[in-house]
Amino acid sequence: MTRLEAAAAEAKILALTPSAQGRCPEPVPLTQASGRILAEAVTSNLDIPHWDNSAMDGYALRSEDVSRASPESPVSLTVTQSIAAGPAAVAAIAPGQAARLFTGAMLPPGADTVVMQEVTHRQGDRVEIQVAPRPGEFVRQRGSFYQAGTPLITPGIRLGGPEIALLAAAQCSQVQVFPYLRVAILSTGAELVAIDTPLQPGQIVDSNQYALAVLVQQAGAMPLPMGTVADHPEALARAITTARLKADMVISSGGVSVGDFDYVDSTLKDLGATLHIQSVAVKPGKPLTVATLPPSPDKPAMLYFGLPGNPVSALVSFWRFVEPALRKQSGLRDHWSPCFIQAHTTQALQSEGNRETYLWGRLEAGCQFYPATGSYSSGNLVNLAGTNALAVVPLGTKVLAAGDPVTVMLVGQR
Repeated sequence: MTRLEAAAAEAKILALTPSAQGRCPEPVPLTQASGRILAEAVTSNLDIPHWDNSAMDGYALRSEDVSRASPESPVSLTVTQSIAAGPAAVAAIAPGQAARLFTGAMLPPGADTVVMQEVTHRQGDRVEIQVAPRPGEFVRQRGSFYQAGTPLITPGIRLGGPEIALLAAAQCSQVQVFPYLRVAILSTGAELVAIDTPLQPGQIVDSNQYALAVLVQQAGAMPLPMGTVADHPEALARAITTARLKADMVISSGGVSVGDFDYVDSTLKDLGATLHIQSVAVKPGKPLTVATLPPSPDKPAMLYFGLPGNPVSALVSFWRFVEPALRKQSGLRDHWSPCFIQAHTTQALQSEGNRETYLWGRLEAGCQFYPATGSYSSGNLVNLAGTNALAVVPLGTKVLAAGDPVTVMLVGQR
């Protein structure tokens, strides 16, 4: 099968990824909605602001009364009331009158403008207005931000602090969200052992199981760790079949290269899966299997990602290719692809030039990329710690000199 370039592979994966529209939304209290993806549009029966109110501490008045006020010729008004935020204004403002009010306070009837206190002078029950305000100045008009009955928030966005605040202000105590996407995670290889197992010569701790579970959770889905599977076709077939029954997507690591014990692709074919991608022109992470498991009576067709076994390759492959699919299938309306920005590298970056190469490190000061120290090995988790960006050395480029512009892919920040 043809080795695809990264952008083509991503486009193909997203085309294969189902949307979330087939999954029934579920209601959740607003207090439990943080990080969830909104499934239905929200409307409110409240205008925002709920009433005309003041954007400043100052005086509410009729703009026509002070249209000619100036520092040299201030206009004096009678202060008839003081209004704090919260209580309703009870008395109307008549010509020649003003009301002392504070930020957020309800505008009294008859007033159309607020003059901030810094351009006034108060003496007893009189206030001198020293500027001529614009009509409506410092007044937040009822419904100027949102009109009741119109869409307040459209579906397909992840609910964070700003969205929760808006929904709370609109008295939306419950919202409809997409159910969590369930993602089964398998690790293949007889050499892998659990984290609490004493290591024997030749054995390796299954770090991928832990890392991929965290990345799936950070992407807004529900990880289902399924443990390790021996390098045997029958064992792998049983594990994939079990994972498929429990999940909406399956991810495995290891077993996708061309070695004698790499059985993932052949096992998928035996299970009736369609293989769409088996290799990408990316380093680290050349072996990548993307397949569709066939539908069953109680399950629709399902995406399967077979990632490389080397831990750095597995993580880079997840960030570059799996996470966009997770975003789409979880219900996000857009912005599925990784976020790429332009930066400058502080040190030389090298590549063999025959694959698009991702070099990990840190993006600091907004646009300066600092490569990780130590070797760029697909098995070196040590210098991957602290990574927040991957510098991309394009296909056909062997060296980017210190100070050169570089495209950087952000990771772990969305």
